[in-house]
Amino acid sequence: MRMTEIKTEILKILDGLKDRLFSLSCDFYHNPETGLKEYKTSVACTSILEEFGFKVDKGVAGMETAFKAHFGNGRPAISLLVEMDALPQIGHGCGHNISGVASVCAAIAVSELIPKIGGSAVVLGTPAEEIGVGKIAMIKAGIFNGLDVAMMVHPSSKRMVSRIFLGLIRLNLNFKGKPSHASAYPEEGINALDAVIQTFHSISALRQQLRSDVRIHGIITDGGAAPNIIPEKASASFYVRAKDMNELYSVKEKVLNCARGAALATGCQLTIEEGADMNAPLKINKAFADIYRRQMEFLGLREDDFPMDKNAGSSDIGNVSQVLPTIHPHILLRRGINIHTREFADATITEDGKNAIMEGARCLALTAAELIMDKEVLEKVKMDFEISKG
Repeated sequence: MRMTEIKTEILKILDGLKDRLFSLSCDFYHNPETGLKEYKTSVACTSILEEFGFKVDKGVAGMETAFKAHFGNGRPAISLLVEMDALPQIGHGCGHNISGVASVCAAIAVSELIPKIGGSAVVLGTPAEEIGVGKIAMIKAGIFNGLDVAMMVHPSSKRMVSRIFLGLIRLNLNFKGKPSHASAYPEEGINALDAVIQTFHSISALRQQLRSDVRIHGIITDGGAAPNIIPEKASASFYVRAKDMNELYSVKEKVLNCARGAALATGCQLTIEEGADMNAPLKINKAFADIYRRQMEFLGLREDDFPMDKNAGSSDIGNVSQVLPTIHPHILLRRGINIHTREFADATITEDGKNAIMEGARCLALTAAELIMDKEVLEKVKMDFEISKG
């Protein structure tokens, strides 16, 4: 079959799925589940995939809600990622009920044509994106082995094919001093809270000599028990971000030196803990992005003119991009709203939300079809990935 015929058939299949998949997205909105607790969400995704003939492995990589659903036996194997977790208190303020359902919808549409065009559609349920652990655990468990590419979309206030994702290291800094009565025997105490506060001051001074892409932000997680007791223990949690690995590790060491200096100045003992695994920066694959962009143009969609390095966050999608070609385009939900807000969550169950699901599903499915049918196109994507490895 010709590519245009395949694309027309894919769009027809997706139109037939529209109402059912939007209903699924609304169910996720009304039953939000946080990271590694996406029980109902995971079951709902795997149930519909099984209905359409996917072979599903549940509880992969040691996570109860993670899954791998497979249709077809040939190569290339195109993976579509399903993020499922909601935010505490805010629910689906990141819109995973949009992005996850778009991937499921796209995979079903592609699977309907695999008997004609070959290849495989692989749907990966990746838990706990908000705490940065799901995809990393699945990489370590080999779930991404044997796949040719990975892709997903994310709802946004803008339509963009490529965005910068910063690398992220989580640091927990624990200081131990010596308690004493703050008024009667202040000279007997060693103030752990002073060490935390000094760390914040040192990092604030450090920011003057950092690159513009670097981000350091933290909170005090333990500041003592009572004002009249010199705090024996105090802790702070910091996120360190940068757009390349070398800078990320360099800044991490500078932050730790700020904490070490504060411990030395106050006489405290310092214990350093790294939080979950590091989130790697996203490797931009221009050839892959260009394929997705062609599908947007085919659908009459226009990309926003917006700096790709502005408003940058972090995600474990960056770790996936380190092991195989990956794209993470942003689809338009509604202009003028920001992620991680209740307003954003509420928008996902409006007509705008339905349109966003269909935009993502259409672009992903058409991209997958082109990768399967055009070996030269896929080879360019893989070559771009190899070049990015240096």
